[in-house]
Amino acid sequence: MNREGFVKLAVVGIGLVILSFFIRGFSQLVLGRGVAELLQAPFAIVGFLLIVYLFIRATLDAVGVWDVENTEP
Repeated sequence: MNREGFVKLAVVGIGLVILSFFIRGFSQLVLGRGVAELLQAPFAIVGFLLIVYLFIRATLDAVGVWDVENTEP
């Protein structure tokens, strides 16, 4: 994984978490609280796990165990 891909995945992860809040808010207005939580959960879980993975990967890069490739010339 290069640094550009790392940043793209970070934006996607944060976007998924923010999207889950919007889904919960709008669906709670229409469908009720229980259904809203069920619709929100997959987006929140995937986004959170992606962010946790990227944090671990960045930590391993900082320690020098698993390098994130630098694509600069």
